Amino acid sequence: MASQNWRPGKRVAIVGGGPASISAGLAFIQRGYDVRIFERQPECKAIGGAVLLSTPVLAILRSYGLSLDNVGSYTVTYFKNKSGTVRTRLPFNPAVEQRMGIKGWHYGVLRSSIFKKMLDLVPDGVIYAGHEFLHYTETENDIELYFENGYQITADILVGADGIRSKVSQQAFGDPHLFHTGIRLWLAWCDYIPDIPPNYGVVSHDYQHQASFFPMLHDGKPGFEWWVVEPSWEGKPIPEDPKAHLTEILKNWAQPMPRFLEATNFDKQVYRWEIYNRPSMKKWSTGRVVCVGDAIHPVSPYAAYGMGMAIEDGYFLARALDGVDLRDLRRVKAGCELFEEQRVDYVNHNMEFARFLGKMFHAVPRPFAQIRDLIFDYTPILSKFLGDGYLKKAEQETLNLKELQVSP
Repeated sequence: MASQNWRPGKRVAIVGGGPASISAGLAFIQRGYDVRIFERQPECKAIGGAVLLSTPVLAILRSYGLSLDNVGSYTVTYFKNKSGTVRTRLPFNPAVEQRMGIKGWHYGVLRSSIFKKMLDLVPDGVIYAGHEFLHYTETENDIELYFENGYQITADILVGADGIRSKVSQQAFGDPHLFHTGIRLWLAWCDYIPDIPPNYGVVSHDYQHQASFFPMLHDGKPGFEWWVVEPSWEGKPIPEDPKAHLTEILKNWAQPMPRFLEATNFDKQVYRWEIYNRPSMKKWSTGRVVCVGDAIHPVSPYAAYGMGMAIEDGYFLARALDGVDLRDLRRVKAGCELFEEQRVDYVNHNMEFARFLGKMFHAVPRPFAQIRDLIFDYTPILSKFLGDGYLKKAEQETLNLKELQVSP
């Protein structure tokens, strides 16, 4: 590991090695801070299949120096029922497209591919792999971190980015009170399948399942990400044959959903998650400690936005602390309060809206689910619901990122 500066007033220690951590690290480095990232695994590595990244996330990654060439293609998103009938289409906002210089809203990428591009931007000597965090002690002037391998380091602030079962968050805020959200996610990806229109993605439902797909790029090559969401609970048995299980769910689904089953290697390209959340937090910081990403706001897949919000968190945190002498606890607290003012309500809204959608589509008894589906099939309610609940706030946040815009 190359020797790096570690100057009092600029020392940022980050626990965790995922997207929130790397984004925060890049954003702080860009602003002249000294950064150490501590990952408990032997290397920082993204897990899981594909992910959707939205315009503000891409603009943030672009600001770090990540080229958007060959990252992916924009996707026109249709909401349908299982028979293929269109319920609504998510619109693009021309003002967002023009100002950000990015067409569309959603881009599908393989999580490992985009994460590798992020890691390539991190200077040597910043990431300390094989360092499992134990606890911290905080003083008026600094914060001391302790690791299982005996390593200790003194920093000015600690950023907890160590996932849904964060040790940093637990010490700072206590028991997270994690709870099962009632859904299980099967997330998969596959190589390109011909005859599916370009720039075309579908989110579709029957009375209790969601089945969806988006185009994506993997190492510059076209393919698809697809997923199935089903009702679940803590302790629900795991199917011995996932392919047979998903085939049964999708057997009467409109094409092309059933085609993805045969195009996918179920040993290497399918991931299963039981989805947990925690109650929304109004404070993400205390003293010299601040948490980001899943460490403070795990997100249901109905937001399609967990990795994206984690990347945004890192950027907003560093922006809020830009120019601050991190030895000055009063200014650190003021910066963290600014960060929370900009992020907490927005993120909590997305987290709670996603959780509500999960319940609405997967926990409603069948007679009521049939009424719900008739309403979505024959009225514009779903379109208004998604516009007011998701797009409007996301577009406004994007338009507020004036420093990332390419045109006024």
